[in-house]
Amino acid sequence: MLFFVSLLVEGLLAGAVYALFALAFVVVYKGSGMINFALGEWAMLGTGLVATGLSVPGLGVVGAAGFAATVSVAAALSFNRVVTRRLVGRPLISAIMVTLGLGMVLRGAVPLLLPAGPAAAAALLATDTVTVHGVALATGKLASAVAAMVSVAMVAAFFRWSRTGLALRAIADDPRSAAAVGVDVDRHFAIAWGLMAVIALLAGVLWTFVAGSGFGVALLGLKVFPIVIVGGLDSIVGTLVGAFGLGVLESLAAGYLDPIVGGGFSGIAAYLVLIATLCVRPHGLLGRPRVERV
Repeated sequence: MLFFVSLLVEGLLAGAVYALFALAFVVVYKGSGMINFALGEWAMLGTGLVATGLSVPGLGVVGAAGFAATVSVAAALSFNRVVTRRLVGRPLISAIMVTLGLGMVLRGAVPLLLPAGPAAAAALLATDTVTVHGVALATGKLASAVAAMVSVAMVAAFFRWSRTGLALRAIADDPRSAAAVGVDVDRHFAIAWGLMAVIALLAGVLWTFVAGSGFGVALLGLKVFPIVIVGGLDSIVGTLVGAFGLGVLESLAAGYLDPIVGGGFSGIAAYLVLIATLCVRPHGLLGRPRVERV
């Protein structure tokens, strides 16, 4: 029983960071209607920038975070200005191919330009453990989960109650109609991509505490895709459900099934759930079905 509880807690802690990372995916979709397949590479860029800032004498943690956020947001705004705003009204496949291409460029360029790598960011938090009812918990993972949930709540409140959040949701539904009633589409596209860059940076750094030494930050995008599809592309609540559910599923599969099948099943469990969900509810558990009048 203790083993099960330990796996459950590990899955929930990882699911909190998954939820924040998946939220960066949802933010771009809710704000511009685009699907960003370069999300893992954005996180790799952000964590690499944090690690680079930490290597500069006298800059400190706050300075490194500010430096990384500034460069990440500037890169996202530049990409939006040069590329994404020209894709309004274009077929969805155009945006998909553009973000896939961007991901390939970042995956090759970041290790060359930022040799410090995301591993250095893992030293920001202590590696102590606390024991609660026999379950050992890493303080870094606990802090990451709390920070992720606070960030998710703030972004959800932003979309729910702010005028900018409402405008972003309107643009995602119909950019031409939103522009017709006075919404500055270009400005709000920039806000969505800048917000995505900050969330991806934070999620990437937090993931280094969960996975250790920054392993697989760029691959997080592959984990996020099943989460947002299962939960619903336009649903923040669905993202939370999908993130925690798949985090627990992955942890339980790693603990119980991987030793039986020889390993690797935990890596595909989320995609099996994705396929099953698409067969039953193509728009996700809590996503809105898109109704088009013909």
